[in-house]
Amino acid sequence: MTMNAKLEQALATSQALKVISGLNNFDSRRVSQVVTAAHQGGATFVDIAADPNLVRLARQLTNLPVCVSAVDPELFVTAVEAGADLIEIGNFDSFYAQGITFEAAEVLDLTRRTRALLPEITLSVTVPHILTLDLQVQLAEELVQAGANIIQTEGGTSSNPAHSGVLGLIEKAAPTIAAAYEISRAVSVPVLCASGLSSVTVPMAIASGASGVGVGSAINKLDNEVAMIAVIRSLVEALQTLTPLRAQV
Repeated sequence: MTMNAKLEQALATSQALKVISGLNNFDSRRVSQVVTAAHQGGATFVDIAADPNLVRLARQLTNLPVCVSAVDPELFVTAVEAGADLIEIGNFDSFYAQGITFEAAEVLDLTRRTRALLPEITLSVTVPHILTLDLQVQLAEELVQAGANIIQTEGGTSSNPAHSGVLGLIEKAAPTIAAAYEISRAVSVPVLCASGLSSVTVPMAIASGASGVGVGSAINKLDNEVAMIAVIRSLVEALQTLTPLRAQV
Protein backbone atom coordinates (compact mmCIF):
# COMPACT_ATOMS: atom_id res chain seq x y z
CA MET A 1 0.00 0.00 0.00
CA THR A 2 1.34 3.40 -1.05
CA MET A 3 -0.36 6.38 0.58
CA ASN A 4 -0.59 9.70 -1.21
CA ALA A 5 2.60 11.57 -0.28
CA LYS A 6 0.86 14.84 0.64
CA LEU A 7 -1.62 13.04 2.85
CA GLU A 8 1.09 10.94 4.48
CA GLN A 9 3.13 14.04 5.33
CA ALA A 10 0.11 15.86 6.76
CA LEU A 11 -0.75 12.88 8.95
CA ALA A 12 2.85 12.54 10.10
CA THR A 13 2.87 16.18 11.26
CA SER A 14 -0.68 16.06 12.71
CA GLN A 15 -1.93 18.68 10.28
CA ALA A 16 -4.29 16.65 8.09
CA LEU A 17 -7.66 18.25 7.40
CA LYS A 18 -10.31 16.23 5.61
CA VAL A 19 -13.35 18.10 4.30
CA ILE A 20 -16.36 15.79 4.09
CA SER A 21 -19.32 16.29 1.76
CA GLY A 22 -21.15 13.21 3.09
CA LEU A 23 -21.44 9.59 2.02
CA ASN A 24 -25.16 10.09 1.26
CA ASN A 25 -24.69 13.37 -0.60
CA PHE A 26 -25.03 12.72 -4.34
CA ASP A 27 -25.99 16.29 -5.24
CA SER A 28 -23.30 17.24 -7.74
CA ARG A 29 -23.83 20.97 -7.22
CA ARG A 30 -23.35 20.74 -3.45
CA VAL A 31 -20.42 18.36 -3.79
CA SER A 32 -18.82 20.78 -6.25
CA GLN A 33 -19.19 23.61 -3.75
CA VAL A 34 -17.60 21.61 -0.95
CA VAL A 35 -14.73 20.31 -3.07
CA THR A 36 -13.98 23.75 -4.51
CA ALA A 37 -14.05 25.29 -1.04
CA ALA A 38 -11.73 22.57 0.28
CA HIS A 39 -9.29 23.26 -2.54
CA GLN A 40 -9.31 27.03 -2.10
CA GLY A 41 -9.39 26.86 1.68
CA GLY A 42 -6.24 24.76 2.00
CA ALA A 43 -7.62 21.40 3.10
CA THR A 44 -5.45 18.28 2.84
CA PHE A 45 -8.00 16.06 1.13
CA VAL A 46 -11.71 15.70 0.38
CA ASP A 47 -14.16 12.94 1.23
CA ILE A 48 -17.15 12.36 -1.06
CA ALA A 49 -19.73 9.64 -1.67
CA ALA A 50 -18.44 6.54 -3.45
CA ASP A 51 -19.87 7.38 -6.85
CA PRO A 52 -17.68 7.30 -9.99
CA ASN A 53 -19.39 10.35 -11.48
CA LEU A 54 -18.69 12.38 -8.35
CA VAL A 55 -15.08 11.18 -8.35
CA ARG A 56 -14.61 12.35 -11.92
CA LEU A 57 -16.24 15.66 -11.01
CA ALA A 58 -13.93 16.14 -8.02
CA ARG A 59 -10.93 15.31 -10.19
CA GLN A 60 -11.87 18.17 -12.50
CA LEU A 61 -12.12 20.62 -9.59
CA THR A 62 -9.06 19.82 -7.47
CA ASN A 63 -5.71 18.09 -7.32
CA LEU A 64 -6.25 17.22 -3.66
CA PRO A 65 -6.41 13.51 -2.78
CA VAL A 66 -9.97 12.23 -3.14
CA CYS A 67 -11.38 9.85 -0.54
CA VAL A 68 -14.68 8.06 -1.17
CA SER A 69 -16.99 6.85 1.60
CA ALA A 70 -19.54 4.03 1.66
CA VAL A 71 -20.82 1.14 3.74
CA ASP A 72 -21.04 -1.20 0.74
CA PRO A 73 -17.66 -2.63 -0.32
CA GLU A 74 -18.82 -3.15 -3.90
CA LEU A 75 -19.28 0.60 -4.38
CA PHE A 76 -15.59 1.24 -3.79
CA VAL A 77 -14.44 -0.69 -6.85
CA THR A 78 -15.91 1.59 -9.52
CA ALA A 79 -15.03 4.69 -7.48
CA VAL A 80 -11.38 3.64 -7.33
CA GLU A 81 -11.42 2.85 -11.05
CA ALA A 82 -12.71 6.41 -11.60
CA GLY A 83 -9.69 7.83 -9.75
CA ALA A 84 -10.28 7.80 -5.98
CA ASP A 85 -7.03 7.86 -3.99
CA LEU A 86 -8.34 6.23 -0.82
CA ILE A 87 -11.53 4.80 0.61
CA GLU A 88 -13.42 5.15 3.89
CA ILE A 89 -15.85 2.72 5.52
CA GLY A 90 -18.22 5.11 7.34
CA ASN A 91 -18.78 7.71 8.77
CA PHE A 92 -21.94 6.25 10.27
CA ASP A 93 -23.44 9.43 11.75
CA SER A 94 -25.92 9.93 8.92
CA PHE A 95 -27.50 6.53 9.58
CA TYR A 96 -28.25 6.95 13.28
CA ALA A 97 -31.18 9.30 12.70
CA GLN A 98 -32.71 6.55 10.55
CA GLY A 99 -32.40 4.05 13.38
CA ILE A 100 -29.58 2.18 11.61
CA THR A 101 -26.56 1.20 13.69
CA PHE A 102 -23.35 -0.65 12.92
CA GLU A 103 -21.97 -3.12 15.43
CA ALA A 104 -18.30 -4.07 15.78
CA ALA A 105 -18.65 -7.43 14.02
CA GLU A 106 -20.36 -5.79 11.04
CA VAL A 107 -17.70 -3.11 10.64
CA LEU A 108 -14.96 -5.74 10.87
CA ASP A 109 -16.71 -7.85 8.22
CA LEU A 110 -17.05 -4.81 5.94
CA THR A 111 -13.33 -4.15 6.36
CA ARG A 112 -12.33 -7.69 5.48
CA ARG A 113 -14.62 -7.76 2.46
CA THR A 114 -13.29 -4.41 1.27
CA ARG A 115 -9.68 -5.51 1.67
CA ALA A 116 -10.40 -8.67 -0.34
CA LEU A 117 -11.73 -6.53 -3.19
CA LEU A 118 -9.06 -3.81 -3.01
CA PRO A 119 -5.90 -5.12 -1.33
CA GLU A 120 -3.65 -2.17 -2.27
CA ILE A 121 -5.76 0.97 -1.75
CA THR A 122 -5.34 3.16 1.35
CA LEU A 123 -8.22 2.18 3.63
CA SER A 124 -9.72 4.26 6.42
CA VAL A 125 -12.35 2.77 8.71
CA THR A 126 -14.65 4.56 11.15
CA VAL A 127 -15.15 3.09 14.62
CA PRO A 128 -18.82 3.51 15.64
CA HIS A 129 -19.20 5.80 18.63
CA ILE A 130 -22.20 3.79 19.87
CA LEU A 131 -19.68 1.28 21.24
CA THR A 132 -18.22 1.80 24.69
CA LEU A 133 -14.70 3.22 24.63
CA ASP A 134 -13.06 -0.08 25.53
CA LEU A 135 -14.91 -1.82 22.70
CA GLN A 136 -13.95 1.00 20.32
CA VAL A 137 -10.31 0.40 21.17
CA GLN A 138 -10.69 -3.35 20.73
CA LEU A 139 -12.38 -2.91 17.36
CA ALA A 140 -9.72 -0.43 16.20
CA GLU A 141 -7.00 -2.97 16.95
CA GLU A 142 -8.89 -5.66 15.04
CA LEU A 143 -9.47 -3.30 12.10
CA VAL A 144 -5.75 -2.59 11.81
CA GLN A 145 -5.07 -6.33 11.82
CA ALA A 146 -7.66 -6.67 9.05
CA GLY A 147 -5.86 -4.09 6.90
CA ALA A 148 -7.06 -0.63 7.91
CA ASN A 149 -4.42 2.07 7.30
CA ILE A 150 -6.28 4.89 9.08
CA ILE A 151 -8.77 4.74 11.94
CA GLN A 152 -11.44 7.43 12.12
CA THR A 153 -13.43 8.35 15.21
CA GLU A 154 -16.93 9.81 15.32
CA GLY A 155 -19.55 10.97 17.78
CA GLY A 156 -20.13 14.71 17.63
CA THR A 157 -22.93 15.05 15.12
CA SER A 158 -25.32 12.95 17.15
CA SER A 159 -24.33 14.32 20.55
CA ASN A 160 -26.53 16.96 22.19
CA PRO A 161 -24.60 19.63 24.09
CA ALA A 162 -26.34 21.07 27.12
CA HIS A 163 -24.81 24.52 26.70
CA SER A 164 -24.37 27.10 23.95
CA GLY A 165 -21.21 28.92 22.91
CA VAL A 166 -17.71 27.57 23.46
CA LEU A 167 -18.79 25.19 26.21
CA GLY A 168 -21.35 23.66 23.87
CA LEU A 169 -18.73 23.22 21.14
CA ILE A 170 -16.51 21.35 23.58
CA GLU A 171 -19.38 19.16 24.78
CA LYS A 172 -20.31 18.33 21.17
CA ALA A 173 -16.78 17.22 20.33
CA ALA A 174 -16.12 15.31 23.55
CA PRO A 175 -17.17 11.82 22.33
CA THR A 176 -14.95 11.80 19.24
CA ILE A 177 -12.00 13.39 21.08
CA ALA A 178 -12.25 10.81 23.88
CA ALA A 179 -12.21 8.04 21.28
CA ALA A 180 -9.21 9.56 19.52
CA TYR A 181 -7.33 9.74 22.82
CA GLU A 182 -7.91 6.08 23.66
CA ILE A 183 -7.51 4.63 20.18
CA SER A 184 -4.37 6.61 19.27
CA ARG A 185 -2.61 5.02 22.24
CA ALA A 186 -3.60 1.51 21.17
CA VAL A 187 -2.82 1.43 17.43
CA SER A 188 0.21 2.31 15.34
CA VAL A 189 -1.69 3.74 12.36
CA PRO A 190 -2.87 7.38 12.13
CA VAL A 191 -6.13 8.30 13.85
CA LEU A 192 -8.41 10.86 12.22
CA CYS A 193 -10.80 12.58 14.61
CA ALA A 194 -14.15 13.51 13.02
CA SER A 195 -17.72 14.57 13.88
CA GLY A 196 -18.80 17.76 15.59
CA LEU A 197 -15.44 19.53 15.47
CA SER A 198 -14.86 23.28 15.19
CA SER A 199 -11.88 25.63 15.25
CA VAL A 200 -12.28 25.60 19.05
CA THR A 201 -11.97 21.82 19.38
CA VAL A 202 -9.61 20.95 16.51
CA PRO A 203 -6.55 21.73 18.69
CA MET A 204 -8.02 19.49 21.43
CA ALA A 205 -8.36 16.64 18.93
CA ILE A 206 -4.71 16.92 17.94
CA ALA A 207 -3.64 17.20 21.59
CA SER A 208 -5.57 14.00 22.27
CA GLY A 209 -3.38 12.10 19.83
CA ALA A 210 -5.15 12.48 16.49
CA SER A 211 -3.03 12.82 13.36
CA GLY A 212 -5.69 14.89 11.67
CA VAL A 213 -9.33 15.91 11.70
CA GLY A 214 -12.36 15.47 9.50
CA VAL A 215 -15.04 18.17 9.27
CA GLY A 216 -18.33 17.93 7.42
CA SER A 217 -21.44 19.44 8.99
CA ALA A 218 -19.72 22.70 9.94
CA ILE A 219 -19.11 23.27 6.23
CA ASN A 220 -22.08 21.56 4.58
CA LYS A 221 -24.60 23.63 6.55
CA LEU A 222 -23.33 26.80 4.85
CA ASP A 223 -25.01 28.00 1.68
CA ASN A 224 -22.13 29.56 -0.24
CA GLU A 225 -18.52 28.80 -1.12
CA VAL A 226 -17.13 32.02 0.40
CA ALA A 227 -18.45 31.09 3.84
CA MET A 228 -17.21 27.51 3.39
CA ILE A 229 -13.73 28.69 2.46
CA ALA A 230 -13.62 30.97 5.52
CA VAL A 231 -14.45 28.09 7.87
CA ILE A 232 -11.91 25.79 6.22
CA ARG A 233 -9.19 28.42 6.46
CA SER A 234 -9.97 28.92 10.15
CA LEU A 235 -9.55 25.17 10.68
CA VAL A 236 -6.28 25.12 8.75
CA GLU A 237 -5.02 28.01 10.88
CA ALA A 238 -6.09 26.19 14.04
CA LEU A 239 -4.00 23.20 12.98
CA GLN A 240 -1.00 25.32 12.00
CA THR A 241 -0.91 27.11 15.36
CA LEU A 242 -0.13 23.77 16.97
CA THR A 243 3.17 23.34 15.16
CA PRO A 244 5.28 25.57 17.49
CA LEU A 245 3.79 23.79 20.49
CA ARG A 246 4.80 20.40 19.16
CA ALA A 247 8.27 21.69 18.32
CA GLN A 248 8.77 22.73 21.93
CA VAL A 249 7.84 19.34 23.37
